[in-house]
Amino acid sequence: MKLGSDFGRLWSAYAVSTYGTWIAFGAFPLIAVQVLHSSAFAVSFLEAAGLAVAAIIAFPLGPWVEHRPKRPVMIAMDLVRFLAMTSVPVAYFLGMLSYGQLLVVSVISGTASIAFTAASGAYLKYLVRSDHLLTANGRFEGTSWVATAAGPPLGGALIGLLGPVVTLMADALSYLLSALGVLRIRGGDVATPRDPATRLRGTDLLAGWRFILHDRVLRRLFLNSILVSGLIMATVPLLAVLLLGEYHFPAWQYGLAFGIPALGGFAGARLSARLVKRYGRHRVMTVSGWLRSIFPLGLAFIHPGLTGLLTVIIVEGLLITCMGVFNPIYATERLQRTPADHAARVLSAWSACSKLVQAALMVIWGILATLTSPLAAITISGVLLLATPLLLPKRTHLLDPEPALPAEEVPAA
Repeated sequence: MKLGSDFGRLWSAYAVSTYGTWIAFGAFPLIAVQVLHSSAFAVSFLEAAGLAVAAIIAFPLGPWVEHRPKRPVMIAMDLVRFLAMTSVPVAYFLGMLSYGQLLVVSVISGTASIAFTAASGAYLKYLVRSDHLLTANGRFEGTSWVATAAGPPLGGALIGLLGPVVTLMADALSYLLSALGVLRIRGGDVATPRDPATRLRGTDLLAGWRFILHDRVLRRLFLNSILVSGLIMATVPLLAVLLLGEYHFPAWQYGLAFGIPALGGFAGARLSARLVKRYGRHRVMTVSGWLRSIFPLGLAFIHPGLTGLLTVIIVEGLLITCMGVFNPIYATERLQRTPADHAARVLSAWSACSKLVQAALMVIWGILATLTSPLAAITISGVLLLATPLLLPKRTHLLDPEPALPAEEVPAA
């Protein structure tokens, strides 16, 4: 299906920045450890604090993005990320790099990423017809998983040849190329006029949250998505400790364990629209939503040796394939149920809360693993995930979007 040259330019911009991010995957922790000799706690704090502070700062960005043309916002956020990332190698070569700077760069980059995501999602709703959104989201999802599979091995090779500081420049340059890609878009733009009354009452900041909580489908999808992503992300550092530390897997095997399964995400994203066409959106979303919450429990059976490695690859492959099917459907449902004048606020509120939950659960699961063991903490996460599909929308909720709230409850934007 052809979605137009402007969509192709937006997709290309997304692809180049995503590949840059995954090529530089792991560069920040390596810089903290190898260059600044930071402790394990400091490295974990760098990840969690960056997510949490960026999410808090991003809360007021939703209305700011909503009331501005989206393309200039995307370009500005790309340039902010480019400058922030570039500051690290510059400071390193000047002998001025510090842990505090890494923390600030992590926060700035995370905040800009949330604003970019909100702007690009709202612009995608404007750029692509509603009945083509599932195809468009499937292409973004597929690109993300291919980058996840290919980026870390390429980044590992670059880090081995040039070091983590120079490799970080690849990530910085990807944001510059993304900005140039967005600049090439020739279509129009969209911005929601601001109602002065909302600014005086301060309710403009809460409009995204209020809309999510008012719509039964969005409310259920929101709770399901932040809990699933939070519980899965909470185990990522623990898997590294378990596989690399306790079980002594070589680094290349660790990369293989997560690189190969990412190809399942690409396959799932390509199949998503076809499955929906054949079986219906609700059925495919429900089945894939249940399966992505069942498979992580298989990580409880990880053990040393080749069979343990195969266990990780198979479990992660099944999980990520289901995520590849589910994610474009849920992203499409979210965009189609959100009016254009609320899209940026809904997406920024959604993203900020998701990052806050991820940061909180990373800390909690780190403490849990310390009190028990990494494998026990991973198993507990798998057990809790089994309950999350109960939050998925019911079939009766998917018939029509909820009516808009009265003007006195959600003021016009």
